[in-house]
Amino acid sequence: MEQAHSLLLNEDVCSRLGEDQRAEFVFKWLRFLKKLLPAIDRADLKQNQKRLVEQLLAVLTASPGPSTRLLLAYCLAQLYWVGDSFTSSLTVDRCNDIIRSRDDSPSFLPTRLAAVACLGAMFEQLGRLLISAFKETVANLLKALKSAESQGRYEIMLCIEKILKGLGVSALPCHRDIYKATRACLTDRSTAVRCAAAKCLLELQREAVFLWSTELENVASLCFRAFEGSNYDVRIAVSKLLGTLIASALEPDLPGTFSAFGSRRSSLEEMMELLARGFLRGGAGFLRASSDMLKGASPVSRDVRVGITQACVVFMCTLRGVWLEAHFSSLLPLLMELVSHPRVTQSPSDAICCRRCVSFIMRASVGGLLGEKAQIAVAKEICLVIREQKRTIDAALCEGNVETRVSSLDMAASQHVLVCSLLELASILQALCSAAAPLLHDGSTGMLDTVISVLLHPSVSAQLAAAWCLRCVAVAVPAQAAVLLDRCSERLGALKSCPEAVAGYSAAVAALLGAVQHCPLGIPHAKGKVVMGLAEDLLRSAAQNSRISIQRAHGGWLLLSALITLGPTVVENHLPRMLLLWRCAFPQSIKELESELRRGDAFTWQVTLEGRSGALYAMKNLAMYCRDLLSDEVISRLLPLLSCAVALLTQLPSLVKSYGHQIKNALTVFRLRVYEILALLPPKSYEENLGTVLKQLLMDLTGTESTACNELNLLPPLCHSQDLALLGPALHDMDQHYIEEELHGGSSIGEGSLEYDPFTICEKGQEVPAPLPPATALIAAAVRLFAVIFPQLAAQQRYCIATQLWNSIQPLKGARQQAVHINVSAAFCCALKCVTLGRDTLAPEEVHKPGLSLLMGALESCNPLLRCAAAEGLARLAQALNDPSFTVSLFLMSFDKLKAARDAIMRMGHALALGALYRYLGGISSPQHLSACVGVLFTLSQDSTSPEVQTWALHSLSMVVDLAGPLYHSHVEASLPLVLRLLLSTPHTHVEVQQSLGRCLNALITSLGPDLQGEDVGVCALRTSCLVGCAVMQDSPDCLVQAQAIGCLQQLHMFSAQHVNLASLVPSLCVNLCSTYLSLRRAVVACLMQLAQREAMEVSAHAVALVKELPRRDNTQLEVGLEGALFSLLDQESDLRLQQDIQETLVHVMASAAASELAHWLKLCKDVLSASSDSAGAAQMEINQEEDADWCDDSSAFRAKCESSGPFHSLRWSTRVFAVECVCRLVAQCESGDPAHFDMALAQEQRLHGSTDFLVLHLAELVRMAFMAATDHSEQLRLAGLEMLYVIIRKFASVPEPEFPGHVILEQYQANVGAALRPAFSADAPPDVTAKACQVCSAWITSGVVSDLSDLSRVHALLASSLLKVQAGRDVPNPLYNESTFTMETLAVLKAWAEVRRTVKLMVITGGPTGAGLLKLVQGDLATLSRLWLAVLQDHALLTLPPHYANQLPVTGGSFYTAETVDQVRQHYCGAWAPILHATALWLKSTEFIMVDEGPANLSRPVTPTSMGQSTALASVKSPEDISTERLHLILGITVAFLCSPHSQNQMENITSCLHALQALLDVPWPRSKVGNDQALSVELLSVLHRLIVTRESPGIQQDVLELVRRVVYAAQEHIKEKRHSAEVDDGAAEKETVPEFGEGRDTGGLVPGKSLVFGALELCLCTLVRRLPRLSPQLAGNPTDQGGLVCTFSDVDCRLITSALGILSDLPSICSPEGSVSVLPTVLYLLLGVLRELVRGGGAGEAVLAPSALQALRTVVSSPMSRAEKSRAAWVGLLRSALTTLLECWDSDNTVHGVGEVILLTALTIFLLCVSAEVTTVEPLRSRCIGKFQACLESKDPMVLSRSCQLLVSVFQGPAAVAGLFIQALGTRLVALLQQVEKSRPQSAAELQAALDGVRAVEALVFAAEETHRAPLVAVLLHILISFLLDENTLSSAPVASRSLHEYALQDLMRLGPQHSSVFRALMASAPHLKARLEAAIKGDQESVSAKATPPQVSGKKKPSIQLKSHFL
Repeated sequence: MEQAHSLLLNEDVCSRLGEDQRAEFVFKWLRFLKKLLPAIDRADLKQNQKRLVEQLLAVLTASPGPSTRLLLAYCLAQLYWVGDSFTSSLTVDRCNDIIRSRDDSPSFLPTRLAAVACLGAMFEQLGRLLISAFKETVANLLKALKSAESQGRYEIMLCIEKILKGLGVSALPCHRDIYKATRACLTDRSTAVRCAAAKCLLELQREAVFLWSTELENVASLCFRAFEGSNYDVRIAVSKLLGTLIASALEPDLPGTFSAFGSRRSSLEEMMELLARGFLRGGAGFLRASSDMLKGASPVSRDVRVGITQACVVFMCTLRGVWLEAHFSSLLPLLMELVSHPRVTQSPSDAICCRRCVSFIMRASVGGLLGEKAQIAVAKEICLVIREQKRTIDAALCEGNVETRVSSLDMAASQHVLVCSLLELASILQALCSAAAPLLHDGSTGMLDTVISVLLHPSVSAQLAAAWCLRCVAVAVPAQAAVLLDRCSERLGALKSCPEAVAGYSAAVAALLGAVQHCPLGIPHAKGKVVMGLAEDLLRSAAQNSRISIQRAHGGWLLLSALITLGPTVVENHLPRMLLLWRCAFPQSIKELESELRRGDAFTWQVTLEGRSGALYAMKNLAMYCRDLLSDEVISRLLPLLSCAVALLTQLPSLVKSYGHQIKNALTVFRLRVYEILALLPPKSYEENLGTVLKQLLMDLTGTESTACNELNLLPPLCHSQDLALLGPALHDMDQHYIEEELHGGSSIGEGSLEYDPFTICEKGQEVPAPLPPATALIAAAVRLFAVIFPQLAAQQRYCIATQLWNSIQPLKGARQQAVHINVSAAFCCALKCVTLGRDTLAPEEVHKPGLSLLMGALESCNPLLRCAAAEGLARLAQALNDPSFTVSLFLMSFDKLKAARDAIMRMGHALALGALYRYLGGISSPQHLSACVGVLFTLSQDSTSPEVQTWALHSLSMVVDLAGPLYHSHVEASLPLVLRLLLSTPHTHVEVQQSLGRCLNALITSLGPDLQGEDVGVCALRTSCLVGCAVMQDSPDCLVQAQAIGCLQQLHMFSAQHVNLASLVPSLCVNLCSTYLSLRRAVVACLMQLAQREAMEVSAHAVALVKELPRRDNTQLEVGLEGALFSLLDQESDLRLQQDIQETLVHVMASAAASELAHWLKLCKDVLSASSDSAGAAQMEINQEEDADWCDDSSAFRAKCESSGPFHSLRWSTRVFAVECVCRLVAQCESGDPAHFDMALAQEQRLHGSTDFLVLHLAELVRMAFMAATDHSEQLRLAGLEMLYVIIRKFASVPEPEFPGHVILEQYQANVGAALRPAFSADAPPDVTAKACQVCSAWITSGVVSDLSDLSRVHALLASSLLKVQAGRDVPNPLYNESTFTMETLAVLKAWAEVRRTVKLMVITGGPTGAGLLKLVQGDLATLSRLWLAVLQDHALLTLPPHYANQLPVTGGSFYTAETVDQVRQHYCGAWAPILHATALWLKSTEFIMVDEGPANLSRPVTPTSMGQSTALASVKSPEDISTERLHLILGITVAFLCSPHSQNQMENITSCLHALQALLDVPWPRSKVGNDQALSVELLSVLHRLIVTRESPGIQQDVLELVRRVVYAAQEHIKEKRHSAEVDDGAAEKETVPEFGEGRDTGGLVPGKSLVFGALELCLCTLVRRLPRLSPQLAGNPTDQGGLVCTFSDVDCRLITSALGILSDLPSICSPEGSVSVLPTVLYLLLGVLRELVRGGGAGEAVLAPSALQALRTVVSSPMSRAEKSRAAWVGLLRSALTTLLECWDSDNTVHGVGEVILLTALTIFLLCVSAEVTTVEPLRSRCIGKFQACLESKDPMVLSRSCQLLVSVFQGPAAVAGLFIQALGTRLVALLQQVEKSRPQSAAELQAALDGVRAVEALVFAAEETHRAPLVAVLLHILISFLLDENTLSSAPVASRSLHEYALQDLMRLGPQHSSVFRALMASAPHLKARLEAAIKGDQESVSAKATPPQVSGKKKPSIQLKSHFL
């Protein structure tokens, strides 16, 4: 590769290479030169230009391949353009000489073609610089054209096209000559030449005016002839030419055409007449057309009509939507004339084809070019046409108007016009969706009346089209479904004596019922009963009037079939009546059937067969839509009826013989229905009839009627999707698939139509059904049924059947043999498919010989589709037989035939069979086998004499490569050069070979996989070959090959992204983004989607660079950037898969670039959202910010002004919905980014220091977009807008407004929010919109944004109005939607109120400014809401019962649902119950379960059987206590049931709601007493909570669980206290010291797991503590690896959880009996002391929080009354001694305890000393050890420890006398000595000062604790110590601050204590004169300084209270 990267060709290297390597080397060099020339320095280029030209010409004369010559031509032209162009004429002459050469040898052909290509490229690039050689060159080319072969003609056409493009108007002298030469090429036998000629003429028409003026008719005739026998590419190219010419004739000033002076503008009528001539007469000459018409045959092929149809679409698209909107009223009648012309209505198939063509023209133009407003105008025009047609027919059919009575021809014409018009109207309505509502309500149009009037048309086709149109109305506007159903049902009942009315209205009702499947809101359940009644009435009255018997029977079964599509919920209630109707439709026995055969006439049998066919179709629908109802019992009741139907099949020949062709169609339909229903039932159920069915199937598959060719209906489903690519582009890969289907019918059958099977009108689907003709559908049904039955047969039967299938083909010849061969092959292949899919196998002897013979015959058929199916069938046969020897024999047989055969067809079939065999046999098992297979396929793929063989062999090779996996790596090095050589040598006219090569290259890249990332020489060579192959395919003119190139590059990027050059890939993708080929667009978007996931920013940058480089006419789509182009493409696309890929691509690009381009994305989404010219939401909002306290209407704050300045125009509602979703994704993405996105102050600050953008700065735009969407006509857009508004409120509610402190930023948009919400609460608003608006209302009210209640009351009023609607109930006169929608809306309203209620409660607790006011607003409705909430909760409780309790559900339904909607409403209850539960609990808490009679709430039905105590019938029986108990149990039951298995989507929110609800309940005394009294309930609740705390890691949930456990324990405490108190009072033992034995444990003290509340609480506490303190676990406590482990650190959350757990632990002994407390005490003490031990080891930041909690819990436990109880006292003493010992060992076991740890342990020790009995602490050695710990602390060097020790000693000295005396005796002397040391070492810090002062307080406490007789000496010691703290006058001034403070405090104490102990004081002063002098000096100094300075207030203020507190210990 590196050697090819040079300006000049490295000839030395090139000469040493072989021929194939040389071609590859030259191609690489040319590719490098192509990139180098635009960027090279001109001076360098001029120096080497001569040599470079010589090298390029040498390449030209060296027979370059197709791809090489294209590159060569480009480089040569670019060389002269960049460098000197002086010698360009010499090169042109050289090329002309080559073209003129007489060498016709095949070896010289590539050189001649290269010369032609070079001429084209040079003229295109240099243009007028070569004008002197122009005429000679064109003449030379045209002369060579006459004798050129197909490749030469193709290249010459392309060359002339480029010459015309380069010269422009300068080529005028040769226009006529070029035109004459191109005429012949336009009808060339080679399709590639036709395409090239069409492109040439298309370029010619830009300057040649005569093409679309004087020569237009001739050119049009040429185009018509070019369409004959054309393929898809030809039709695309020629239709583009013809359409452009028509557009130029209509609009000469059109951009891209040359407007000649004085050129006449043609009229639309003339152009349509010209197209109509071709459409009606084709491209044949007059004589041929006349002779065809005389013969009665249609002279026009479908190719011509399809091509003209596409040309019509092209000319309309060329003229754009504005022209179409202005001229549609003129165009529509012309199109209707076309479809109603007698020439196109001669046969049903022609009429259907013509209708589809006209429908495609209207759909592609109206649906693709016009916006919503224009489409509504078009719909009105179509309504006028329908009305006019209907009026004409009605007038002609009136009685007495014989003169104007229409003929059958006129009737046919009318029906086709109506069908086309109605179907287009239906498509418009379906596309507009809910935006079509204004059209339906437009009284001037009367659209519904017009459509309904067509239901009375005599033509069935027109009736069905009108019914389908009504179905589309119901789908688009669901509110119309019930209205139309009522209207049609009423008319059907009133006009059931009119045949047309019965047929038309029954079809309409069926269609409307089919629409319900696409309407999420459904229809009222009662409508099903009405339809059932109508069906019964029609069926029972069918025999009353023979004139309308057929219509009534057909209509009745049609209604019944449509009713079944509503699903099991509806059908279940009507199934018994349906079974009765089915029973009446069939004879009850075979004898009765035989008697039927002996009577009746043709009409009777026609009616009978029609009725039975309808009954069978209804059975089929039951099996499809209500499979759950098809129980064994139902099947057993249907089987006798089906047996009679099967028996009738055997009598059909006699019926045909008796009544002829009058009932032939009815018999065909009957057989079809029998086959359809049997295929859906298990064959075992009709086993006794299998023989009869099989016999009839074989007759249908091989009989005389099987002459129609059904290949395209039968075979494609049996072929592998990859193999179908061999047959050309698939229909689903075409934009024009709707009409291209007409060319894939295989014969005159064509496509289907609705009138062939009216029953399909109720089937699910968005497109109008197109059932095949009955005869064709019968064969397809027979094939499916055969496939179901065949695997169930015995082995001998299978053999016989397979033999019979093969023998049936042998005696036949010609077309009949072909048809039968297709039928039997399809049946056998379908059976094999069923066998393999069912994991079944066949014995080799069963079908070996006949099956293999059958498939081999099909494999060698001339039909390519049959060969594909046979190859697939052969592979499935090998899979089904599962015999390795048979598989090997198949391989060997194919190898032999491929080696020996010279027949191309045989070689193609067996080559494909090799690949298919490997596909189903698990890959390749042996390398030798693989080598043989690859060798054969290599040989076949190089057979250039047969491109078809090459195509199939390469396709098979691609499958082998793909399936071989790593085993193929040894063949990669041979395969890649082969593929590359074929790519470089295959002509561009053989596109099918290139496509197979592309599949091979893709498979090879996939096989190499991640190995492509390697850097060794071999891998680099392979990777380079892959890149070169992709480049070759990218240069191909075929779009499918380009698509494969993009797919290969996509694979390369996935495996080795760094080696794919995005700078070249992305521009090519962007250029093809708007290709006319769907496959190419799909490949482009799929590749962009992958690139956007990794390099989105780079992709966007390359796209922007491309916009600057391209000419303006080529970058119109990219002017708005790649993202804007994708939005435009998304709006235009109708392919669902492509739409999803575009959306995913946009999401990925947005996710990568949104943070850096936030403003760009928001503007883009706003432009998309605003691109609607007819919706209120697309109008620009101008917000009136004036403050007005009396705002009465939010909408007054807005004015609508047309906004048309965006880059997008008239986008579809679905595109705008996606834009809104993108904005919501942006908000969510910003949420995980910079916090400044949701902080205005921070965003403004950061914006000043940088260019970063933030979401909060665009809040006005966000609100504006949400308003625009929420007020649109489209319901889907309204829902998206409300969701966006909800997101905005949730994310920005708490963002403060920096300019107005105390306010939030959203407050200024309250008018916008109110105006956006109001339309959703209108009377005609759909329930889902209202439900969403309720959610937004609650979010707005609870957000706290609005503090003014007068402003908030407007949104509150909307919620209040919805509450009134809920109270009114669902019993409205004419409901529009299903009853489940009432449930949805009701629950949404009540959920919104519940959210408001619980948020108001939180506001009141936290003291929010709006809390009290909101509480008043809610309080007024609380009485009603509480009843409704309780009703919802009981409904939810019943609906969540397990299935085996279903019989407990109310028969009539619940409060807000009916029995029929149980399944639908469960999801609504699941989404609403949790907030309602919480709100109900809060209400019960506020009322404290006190019953207040506020009057009954208006419910639509009694609230369920128990009625929650509100039913008047039960209220008289139940007491308030019972009602409250029911309510409590209801809430507890729902909560516990959910917490046991949380399964909803909002798990965490619902769990939190449940926990808060239970907390609220247990805050009330009455429910607390109930829970405390029911220990089983408490234990179960704790068990659920334990599971919850184990499975949920959320700290919030765990904290809520512990709070709830605390309340449960408190409830138990209250209960036990009450029982103890009652017992004491009853026994008169209030003065007794013994505690009654209540509480857990009783007499034994046992705590049973699962039944003990204490045990359950212990489990919870242990789980919480061990999770955060793992060393508490006994297993970990003794772990040697844990010794000296890491220090535990606790977050604030951990501290709160541990504190809660410790609080619960400390309360557990209080709910035990004395014996029980002894059982639980060891665990509690172990955990408490364990926590203390962990804190002592070092708790980090959590010490300050946890230590007080742990110590308080310890105090609570050790001071428990149980320690003094008579029965437990001794045990408690022992356990407390053990605990104290453990505590003391904490010092001994951990030598690192110091500082805070010492203080904690000393405090715990003090608690023991003060709170437990003296017998615990006064025993030895505990007493000595306790004193020792205090003594050690008093000796501590840490002032903090010393200070705290003295403080604790104060408490001990003031404690129990027994303990205090011991400690005074032991520590008094040490304490005094400690203070005496202070005189020697004065305090230097505040800590030392505090220690000294606390020591003084301790001595003072000791003094007061001493007996009066011993107190005087102690006082003297204290006074002596205090005087020793005094400083003399000299030392005082220089002493540290702490020493001076000690001096001052000592002086104050002396002044205080002296008067209290005056005698001791005087004695001391007298005995110690030096002390007296020291004191006097201090007093004197203090008095002198009192005026100079005062004691620092902060010191005295801080310490004085401390001293006072200590003095109060006595």
